[in-house]
Amino acid sequence: MSSLTEDKRFAVLGAGSWGTALAILLAHNGHQVTLWGLPPEVDALNRDRCNKRYIPDIPFPDNLTANSDLEEVLATTDEVLVVVPSHAFRTVVDQIKTINPNIGRLSWATKGLDPSSRKLLSEVAHELLPGIDVAVLSGPTFAKEVAAGFPTAITIASNSESYAKFLAEAFSSDTFRAYTSHDIIGVQIGGASKNVMAIGAGMSDGLGFGANARAALITRGLAEITRLGAAIGAHHETFMGLAGLGDLTLTCTDDQSRNRRLGLALTRGLTIDEAKAEIQQEIEGINTAREVYFKAKELGVEMPITDQVYRIIYEGQSPREAVKELLHRAHKSED
Repeated sequence: MSSLTEDKRFAVLGAGSWGTALAILLAHNGHQVTLWGLPPEVDALNRDRCNKRYIPDIPFPDNLTANSDLEEVLATTDEVLVVVPSHAFRTVVDQIKTINPNIGRLSWATKGLDPSSRKLLSEVAHELLPGIDVAVLSGPTFAKEVAAGFPTAITIASNSESYAKFLAEAFSSDTFRAYTSHDIIGVQIGGASKNVMAIGAGMSDGLGFGANARAALITRGLAEITRLGAAIGAHHETFMGLAGLGDLTLTCTDDQSRNRRLGLALTRGLTIDEAKAEIQQEIEGINTAREVYFKAKELGVEMPITDQVYRIIYEGQSPREAVKELLHRAHKSED
């Protein structure tokens, strides 16, 4: 650890699987880490010295503790990383503002859009805390693999180059590599939209359509995501990197993905509520499908796969009928 990140105290807000994994990573990197969550889960985390619900096989390092008092957590930290579901992001940032209105910078590893406004989370952060430096962590990551120390690479995008470099150094280890980016829009759009495509990939595989269909869905899904990002001001090359193609490929092809598992469950005849009960974790793609669908309509961006995933979730469209509609769209040039 260099002097840049030495002796830093991190608060990780959100004790789900991803928040826990990042807290473990930071603690193994030598930082003092406090994991914030609700009282019942915090009591269990401190008692068990692991997250038995999400990552039961990875014990907490001695320099990782849990606390349910947000005011106390923020009073004893240097850096704040928000890892709550996207629908809770605005509420948590508003609480941070109330407790510490002079906070100078904020990072998050949440993937999604604000459901109340369809804004990017960076827009929400700047709306509530004007003028601060912000950073978002995104890329092809499964929480259990990060916590276990499997080789992983991510992207950290920020409006401040120095903040991005600081976080990249804080998170990097022998098994975890962080790249930096200034395209905070593209990194957020890639991280949010890939969840919608993963639901589609799960449904395609659940219907037995095979590898050809999955590859086509990933490729055309990437084209949709890139169009949406470009309409908002993102850079095309971002979507060929870790936060774009990397995260999309991971989430569409491995059953650790909750969104892919949702798609598989829907083809077995489960309802959304039944699938959520089976998966028992936050499934960001459910809300994100709606937010991306309406954002694309507002911007006039064509996103046919997103359209069909939205209709399946919110309008009762059958997965098999959705595939038929995609295949019978008017012929066009791939260019």
